Amino acid sequence: MEPFMKPVHQLSRCFILYRDKQLCSEGITGYQQSYLIKICDNPGIPQEQLSKILYVNKSSVTRQLAMLEKAGFITRSPHEEDKRQLLVFPTQKAIDLYPKLRQVIRQWNAALLENIPQEQQEVFSAFLHQLLDRAVTLVQEEGGCKKE
Repeated sequence: MEPFMKPVHQLSRCFILYRDKQLCSEGITGYQQSYLIKICDNPGIPQEQLSKILYVNKSSVTRQLAMLEKAGFITRSPHEEDKRQLLVFPTQKAIDLYPKLRQVIRQWNAALLENIPQEQQEVFSAFLHQLLDRAVTLVQEEGGCKKE
């Protein structure tokens, strides 16, 4: 039997490529979509918290945010109480793009699941959430990221 993580990884890569294609005209990548959604959902989120909730290392977050800031999608400002901590805010440009970001996800999910019966979708979703919970537990036991 083929390791089950291989198709999971390939599915994830396909989703990123799909988002790349759908969002290239907006000037963002498939990776950056996740950042913008979290930032729009949580204006003023600490930059460090983004690495935890997206399961991405801090240097990758810093790079992606620098690109988003340069493109005019976000602003960063020091926290009033802890100047070492940067807070991330969406700009109006990001807020205006937000509905399209969500629409791309809905379109992907609908296309991907269109031929799968609802009851199978529910079982699959429950199974994936069980795997995620276990994965987070394993990472936490190793001293890594925490589930938000």
